[in-house]
Amino acid sequence: MERNQSQITEFILVGFQLSKNMELLLFGIFSLLYVCNLLANGMILGLICLDPRLHSPMYFFLSHLAIIDISFPSSNLPTFLENLVKHTKSISFDPCTVQMLFNLTFGSIECLILLAMSYDRYVAICHPLQYTVIMNWRVCSILAIACWACGFALALVQVILLLRLPFCGPQKVNHFFCDIRSVLKLACGDIWMNEMFLFADGVLYLVGPLALVLVSYMRILWAILKIQSKKGRKKAFSTCSSHLCVVGFYFGLAMIVYMVPDNSQQEEHLKILFLFYTLFNPLLNPLVYSVRNAQVKAAFHRVLQKKTT
Repeated sequence: MERNQSQITEFILVGFQLSKNMELLLFGIFSLLYVCNLLANGMILGLICLDPRLHSPMYFFLSHLAIIDISFPSSNLPTFLENLVKHTKSISFDPCTVQMLFNLTFGSIECLILLAMSYDRYVAICHPLQYTVIMNWRVCSILAIACWACGFALALVQVILLLRLPFCGPQKVNHFFCDIRSVLKLACGDIWMNEMFLFADGVLYLVGPLALVLVSYMRILWAILKIQSKKGRKKAFSTCSSHLCVVGFYFGLAMIVYMVPDNSQQEEHLKILFLFYTLFNPLLNPLVYSVRNAQVKAAFHRVLQKKTT
């Protein structure tokens, strides 16, 4: 494949300036967290597949969220962990491009899936009698396909725009993985179009979905307050509280990481935040949905009982 990049064939991922012993210690800690993330999200996927009582629109979207939470850290953490244990920080141009494509894809899809989940909760609380008609499997499938297609389309456009730029040095990417904003700083050409598209995509895939989620939950809260019985209000709110926790944590971190203007003094803080976003956010989702969700806990107990009998 021919491309404009004439001289640079690899980048150096600056990452964090640490001693070799500290890198090995972090390798152990981050590897453990990564394995826990794979097991926790794998457990959520397994429960949804095995338990027929979880075959509903809410858990259909939750299964997609679990797939993203496995895929997103898997697109950059293995390279980061390899660099920690080998004490090398180089990455070739093509793997770097693939890493950017996957990161943008899965990050965008997660925003849209969370939006679809909030719409599902809105229909369930505000229009309970029409829920099965509105959220039928055809609608759920279309929403899921649209989320994946739009997320991939966004990432592909961004990567194509980046590939048109010449890279002639320096090689050092001030990040622990190939973040597109950090890579763009190394381009020799004019990047105003790339920055404009990145900002527009941030508004479209972060600010837009967050605004719609907030509108949905305002309507949901209003509908819950109209419920006469205290038990009914508690049950209605409990069905949304897990999703609300995940939305608040995810969008809060994502807005800081992606929408804060570039500032050389904040780069180290943003790297730490992004590491937290990559490691802990995917692990938080299964923990929240398993601890706060009675149906998931009940499904887990039923699976355990089947294993023991």
